[in-house]
Amino acid sequence: MSILPQTLADIPWPEVVQRLAYENEKLARRPQGHNGEYFIVCTLYYTPMESGFTFERGFDATPTTKAGLHAQKYPRDFLRSVKKEGFGRITTPVNGNHYIRYNGRGSFAFASRPTGGGGTLVARYSAAIKSSQGSLRHGAIIETSSPTVREIFGSTRWKIVDTGGGLRRWQVDCYYGEDEPLGPGRFMGRPRGTTFEYAYSDARIVR
Repeated sequence: MSILPQTLADIPWPEVVQRLAYENEKLARRPQGHNGEYFIVCTLYYTPMESGFTFERGFDATPTTKAGLHAQKYPRDFLRSVKKEGFGRITTPVNGNHYIRYNGRGSFAFASRPTGGGGTLVARYSAAIKSSQGSLRHGAIIETSSPTVREIFGSTRWKIVDTGGGLRRWQVDCYYGEDEPLGPGRFMGRPRGTTFEYAYSDARIVR
């Protein structure tokens, strides 16, 4: 069983929201306005892998099926994670499909690949936002300056291909790729490969 870090604080959203509003108001007050420049918070989403959801690692791995899965059963916590993240990679393909996706209203479906509103998700390049915020919009490509984001993802360039109802203004959710979960409970929303939670960054629209 993996050893989890003892201290992993949740994102302090009241503080983050206040900082984002303050910094973006300063940018908006410039003579040229935002002019394609924003102050954002980068967070992370990923595609969980069924292989990591075992009783041995502390998960509820009870075989469970849901609407749309045609009686195929998967670990209960894996399905919970897919509901949150949108997609999950299954261990055994079904009719050539290596993934399942959450359709909403308790229904799932098999899928050939993880996708967003702009097509197939690309690890360390695809990103999601809440809704259009000026030129920070669906289809835009941004350059981030954060050394932390560059270190964790190995990337500074992101294409906004999706939206998320649970996201906040000036939040950019960066796609990490596929991985097993860090651990059970609240750690299911974090991939095993990193303990990254969030980082502030300047962002510049490049296209």
